[in-house]
Amino acid sequence: MEIGIIGLPRSGKTTLFNALTRGKANVGGYSADPNVGVAKVSDLRLVKLDEMFRPGRRVPAEVKYIDVATPTHGELSGAFLTHLSQIDGLLHVVRAFKDDNVPHIEGSVDPERDVKLLDLELTFSDLSIIEKRLHKIKTLYKGAKPNEREAFAKEEALLARIKAALEAEVPIREQELSGDERKAISGYQFLSAKPLLEVFNIGEDRLPQAESLEQKWRDQFKRPHVDAAALCAKLDMELAQLDDDEAAAFRKDMGIHEAALERIIRLSYDLLGLIYFFTTGSDEVKAWTVQRGTDAVHAAGKVHTDMERGFIKAEVISYNDLMKCGSIAEGKKHGLLRVEGKTYVVQDGDVITFLFNV
Repeated sequence: MEIGIIGLPRSGKTTLFNALTRGKANVGGYSADPNVGVAKVSDLRLVKLDEMFRPGRRVPAEVKYIDVATPTHGELSGAFLTHLSQIDGLLHVVRAFKDDNVPHIEGSVDPERDVKLLDLELTFSDLSIIEKRLHKIKTLYKGAKPNEREAFAKEEALLARIKAALEAEVPIREQELSGDERKAISGYQFLSAKPLLEVFNIGEDRLPQAESLEQKWRDQFKRPHVDAAALCAKLDMELAQLDDDEAAAFRKDMGIHEAALERIIRLSYDLLGLIYFFTTGSDEVKAWTVQRGTDAVHAAGKVHTDMERGFIKAEVISYNDLMKCGSIAEGKKHGLLRVEGKTYVVQDGDVITFLFNV
């Protein structure tokens, strides 16, 4: 999974990037080059599987974060779009802290205004892409063959409908489009089509109100493919530099129930409709991320293309059943280890052995 971190200057997005990746990227400065880091996904189930099978290594799922300098006022183009073209979702860091030493670029701290401002920037970016494509379609249409004209006309009608909705301030992620229509526009990598997590960056002085603030913003901004969270990026960045036990003790003293990394990953997975399944072996136990609704043969392809190409069957047991039984052999004895075919829909927490022949 790849997540693009965006936000207005001085919102704390690079600070949050450091908190999520345990990175040391320079904060407070501007760089045209993005900060890129990888976070390991913490999952107690993988730890328990490691203890059960005792393989050579334990491999968690990973999330790549790309912290991109965000230009404003209709300037989302060029390098910015290139950096974000292949990401799975957007994380928008919204400034909700006051600091006289770090003035807000708009002159005042107003989270609601900043959310709307960046929404407009994403909309302008998508409108620009659509207008360029519509102009090109008109040019290509003149010399096109009859069957090509039909395809161009269909594309033109779809883009015109999307454009009208964007002009009415309805982002693409919230527009009523069929699965085929969403697939047809996937190549454009429209920014307002991507799932969006609004992360409100509060100051340490507002930590006692963090839960109520988050609920307020969630009530205000949560909608299809959009969610909200509140945290203190500065504090989480500092805690990310400590070892796990020390950081956990600090969080407990401050009444923080979950690390920023764990919360953001959990919310991101829910928002993007992602789940984990696990594979086990003598050499490793590993967590794999797939889209909810993925069938067994495509899940096998995540592990290795040969497994998808030569798929025979999948031996599946749920994590909970495996923990109750204590071993794969006991699971098989109690009828909890199932043999599934290509069309089986993988469930979160499945422990799978793929059988294949190439």
